[in-house]
Amino acid sequence: MGLLRSVSGKEAIKAFIKAGGILRRGKGDHMNVKMPNGQLITIPISGDLKIGLLKSAIRKAGLDDEEFIMLLEE
Repeated sequence: MGLLRSVSGKEAIKAFIKAGGILRRGKGDHMNVKMPNGQLITIPISGDLKIGLLKSAIRKAGLDDEEFIMLLEE
């Protein structure tokens, strides 16, 4: 759980791309990732993500916390 508290937006986007997502353009400092399950996840690329936003994005991507942490560590 502690590993999810210090994840930056750029790290999260890289992990979602490793999970099969396709990077799309967003507005301002946000990027969109289109996941294979059809969901569109919007992530701000500046700074660390708040835990609620990150956990919501992980669920929306069809992953669980352990799978996401494994993708971060690759």
